[in-house]
Amino acid sequence: MFYSCPRILITGIGGDKGKTIVSVGLSRAWVRRGKRVVTFKKGPDYIDMGWLALASFHPCYNLDLFFMERGQVLYSFITNTKGAEIAVIEGNRGFYDGLDVDGSVSTAELAKLLRAPSILIIDCTKVTRTVAALILGCQAFDPNAPIKGVILNQIAHSRHENIISACIDQYCNLPVVGAIPRLSNVTFPGRHLGLVPPQEHPMAEEAVNTAAEIVERYVDLSKIWKLASESENLTIEGLLETTKRDAFVKIGVIRDSAFQFYYPENLEELKREGAELIEFSALKEEKLPPVDALYIGGGFPETHAEYLAKNISLRNSIKEAAEMGLPIYAECGGLMYLGEKLIWQDKEYPMVGTFPIVIGVKKRPQGHGYTIIEVDEENPYFPLGKTLRGHEFHYSYILEWKGPCHLAFKVKRGYGVNGKRDGLCYKNVLASYTHLHALGTRDWAKAIITQAKRFRMQNKGMKSMV
Repeated sequence: MFYSCPRILITGIGGDKGKTIVSVGLSRAWVRRGKRVVTFKKGPDYIDMGWLALASFHPCYNLDLFFMERGQVLYSFITNTKGAEIAVIEGNRGFYDGLDVDGSVSTAELAKLLRAPSILIIDCTKVTRTVAALILGCQAFDPNAPIKGVILNQIAHSRHENIISACIDQYCNLPVVGAIPRLSNVTFPGRHLGLVPPQEHPMAEEAVNTAAEIVERYVDLSKIWKLASESENLTIEGLLETTKRDAFVKIGVIRDSAFQFYYPENLEELKREGAELIEFSALKEEKLPPVDALYIGGGFPETHAEYLAKNISLRNSIKEAAEMGLPIYAECGGLMYLGEKLIWQDKEYPMVGTFPIVIGVKKRPQGHGYTIIEVDEENPYFPLGKTLRGHEFHYSYILEWKGPCHLAFKVKRGYGVNGKRDGLCYKNVLASYTHLHALGTRDWAKAIITQAKRFRMQNKGMKSMV
């Protein structure tokens, strides 16, 4: 059985070459034309995904060969493009960049798996004929990689464009589908490891529309649509099938500008396994809503520390629930929030206080990249001996450890809490710097649901005794 959805993958020779602006611009440009666009991001990136989701008015999904098996990647792509007219996939780093000499988790391998026509974005600053040599090298490096077109970026003038285009035509036999001149004030503002999330950008819509206008002016949309429409069919036999259960537990999700890093698949998997998600804001709500478990994702609590600290009633509500045994699963920013204090720009801000730790924030990253962790201590969610794959993205660190709690994970790749361990545990609370993806960690959602169900039954029993 075969499946087909027009798709295009935007890639480049390296990072910061214009992939996000082109991907965001293409997505919004096609939405403006009434097309149903679904976006994807290769690599463990939440911020680019936020911009792509905003551009397409649809959740953006992660496709990653480090987190997921090949069948899971195909399942995610096929499941999430049903009803779409086109899929836009943004690569990461350079096209062939990966973790090993074989490039096993590279954007190129993803493109081959999805049979996705790929467009190389080339920074043409101070080069002409050498651009053709770069492209020719990429073509020869792996003849099976589906490189189908080129977008020239940072073009100085029309003569510059003409020379490069002629060289590509003569030596590479590839169409040039766009030429973007040197422009000012078109990049999205940066912070920490990349872009500012759209939730915190006061002019996010304007930025997305600007990207669309650049693409509409300097890129040939019809040529790219034609390339996307020529995508080969995908085989779907033997792919994972799942059924949705009726909701029988309530799981709270803190979702606001302070906590915004959630893979859509994680939330969808919780619902598929039987959860009703209760979203609320840590900045506005005064009390934890009635829930059977709590999920706190990543984000930038440090930039919202003053407002989080002022919400004393919610902090106390969460701490009391944790003491009563409420299952809480937290990642990165969630870990910071559950600590006793957060030090940001030389000021102290009280946090929830579930963990007896003080969190500091440095100017340089403490952990950045893929992680591999092994479960070697008791915890509420994962069996001993299990190996988990994820990623970390944090400038924060534990500045002071003031009391008892243990670390459940041994770090085999990455940094975690201290370069050796990760996964703070207290009662039914587990907080880790490692972000997990539900498709790559299939029992993650089930484990949270199991704990939520157990807590719900215990609460019923306690109420019946009163």
